[in-house]
Amino acid sequence: MQSSRESGSPSLTVLHAVQPGDGGVARVVTDLVRAQLATGWRVVVACPPGTPLDAAVRTEGAEAYPWRAGRDPGPRLVRETRDLARLIRDVRPALVHAHSAKAGLCARLALRGRIPTVYQPHAWSFEAVEGTVAALAQRWERLAARWTRRIICVSDAERRTGEDAGVRAAWSVIHNGVDVARFAAGAADDAVVDGPADGPLVVCVGRLCRQKGQDVLLAAWPAVLGEFPTARLVLVGDGPDGERLRAAAPDSVRFAGAVDDTAPWYRAADLVVLPSRWEGMALAPLEAMASGRPVVVSDVDGARESLPPGHEPLCLVPPEDPAALAAAVGRLLGGPELRRSLGHRAHEHVLSRFDVRRTGAAVADVYRELAGVRCTEHREPISQ
Repeated sequence: MQSSRESGSPSLTVLHAVQPGDGGVARVVTDLVRAQLATGWRVVVACPPGTPLDAAVRTEGAEAYPWRAGRDPGPRLVRETRDLARLIRDVRPALVHAHSAKAGLCARLALRGRIPTVYQPHAWSFEAVEGTVAALAQRWERLAARWTRRIICVSDAERRTGEDAGVRAAWSVIHNGVDVARFAAGAADDAVVDGPADGPLVVCVGRLCRQKGQDVLLAAWPAVLGEFPTARLVLVGDGPDGERLRAAAPDSVRFAGAVDDTAPWYRAADLVVLPSRWEGMALAPLEAMASGRPVVVSDVDGARESLPPGHEPLCLVPPEDPAALAAAVGRLLGGPELRRSLGHRAHEHVLSRFDVRRTGAAVADVYRELAGVRCTEHREPISQ
């Protein structure tokens, strides 16, 4: 990618407001920061200090500012909003990109449209709650759209979920992307797995929380073991449900904790599973497919769009359905040749459609449009 200095494109100052500072959101933001720095822009990230995102963007060379914001709205909301407003005044960005619900809440309250504001839900907040709280979250998203120059959704399904909730906005759908070369590099790595390797290995990568549905996978696991007694399951990640999940897990399940590099786990896996309750478009299945591994995923937003055509009958299951999940996992564990074929096609699919460079270029086009900067480089069109 040409830098702005090489292409003659004017520089921008972009501020990313981010909460949470870990998980898939952190990986998406880090990839965007890397691409935008390569373009020659000034990139500033406001995020919780001491998080993986804070460390990653500093390593990339971006300016990182501590923004001590919690995940949920609460009594600290006013202070968190004021802190972010003060930071924005100091940085004087041309554009603010708010990631996830909490940052979207604080940034839009702080700015109220005075600076071009991009909001990226990374899955809608109202999907995580029920009843009155969900209704209030939907109402807020409808009201806040007036202060949002563009909402970026990572799948058409995520956009439709917002529209069905009554959110009226200018939309861009830009699929998540992954560094295909990094995940494809190297051979299968069984060294990351302790103990005997005499049975098939299933891997689930994700924060240990209700959203990612590891409890559904543990409920399905006895049926898998009934068919494949030597099968092993590894949950990679950490989170608030870790203690409860460990208490419910049999001996054949290992908890690997949070890891800096998930690629060796994908390469060691025979099958990767993500039984989420809701998503925008999950990164883990894309990373697994980039590694040449077949996946089983729940039919939530973004799942169908991420799978290669024709893989849905084998790789897609209803959310919160342990029996269907066990059946799908069993079908693929029982077919080594089928797994190899699915994994090969999955790799080619991600290579052609979900390269992170395409994602970064599409987001940069949105910035240029909203900040009034003439684009001097050819880019692929963005669906809106």
